[in-house]
Amino acid sequence: MTRKSIPEEQPAANPAIAVVGAGSLANFLAVALRDAGFTITEIIGRDSPRSLRRARTLAAKVGARAVTSRSARLEAGLLWFCVPDREIHKAASSIAFSLAAHAAAKGKGISPNKVPSKLRFALHSSGALLSRELDPLRAAGAAVASAHPLMTFVAGAHPSLRGVPFALEGDAEATRVARRIVRELGGESFALPASRKAAYHAWATMTSPLLLAFLVTLEEAARAAGLTREVARRKSLPIIRQTLENYSRLGPARSFSGPLVRGDAETVAKHLAALKKHPRAREVYLALARAAMRGLPVKNRNELKRLLRT
Repeated sequence: MTRKSIPEEQPAANPAIAVVGAGSLANFLAVALRDAGFTITEIIGRDSPRSLRRARTLAAKVGARAVTSRSARLEAGLLWFCVPDREIHKAASSIAFSLAAHAAAKGKGISPNKVPSKLRFALHSSGALLSRELDPLRAAGAAVASAHPLMTFVAGAHPSLRGVPFALEGDAEATRVARRIVRELGGESFALPASRKAAYHAWATMTSPLLLAFLVTLEEAARAAGLTREVARRKSLPIIRQTLENYSRLGPARSFSGPLVRGDAETVAKHLAALKKHPRAREVYLALARAAMRGLPVKNRNELKRLLRT
């Protein structure tokens, strides 16, 4: 057996994990990791009263220590960064500095290919940024990767990770470890080339944040029909849920209904006239109708095209 085949055939022990951050994603992920059998050693927060309070609350949930980068023991085998994108490189630099300080205290210098601690891997969960945001730790010898779950994490919601896809990009060794962790969490992982990361995140943004922007626009359109936003939200949920079910089971073309699939230009013209006093909703209606003309089965195309130019 060659050495190269060992990681694939002999499963390694799960690494202990330190989580950097104490926001919505960190709160969800740390608990999910703990529940999946991983040891959480530290919750690393910023050196501010508010951040430390949040770190202590999360640490108490998962049996970890609440620390800052300066006070962290950094005894975990893996660091998982759950901080805003703009903070990832700064946090990685701060922890790399702490590693160097620990090494100096022990009379050791940082070798270009060895981290002077148990730390071997570092992940971040940005959907837009590359693993190179963790270069300060890569320079210290850690294998690094980005591992982005295609899921929304907000306060008050508790989504399951069962079947959730994680996009992985980075060093081969770190992505192998990330793939194993994702499997333990019940998720699914796929490799994402660095050159595709921005396009991937644009798609991911459309799946939830911009979908919500569309739903808010629905509420505005409902105002033209005399409905409040709250009533519109409640009344639209059954058809939204059924549309998603149809999309999942039947695909987009067989799920498409309404005036466009019938080629009913007269009804579309009435819609546009009714929305004139709600220009933002009208603008979205036009954009989506034009998208339907490009990607869905639409009858009476020529007349509808003329109408949608208005």
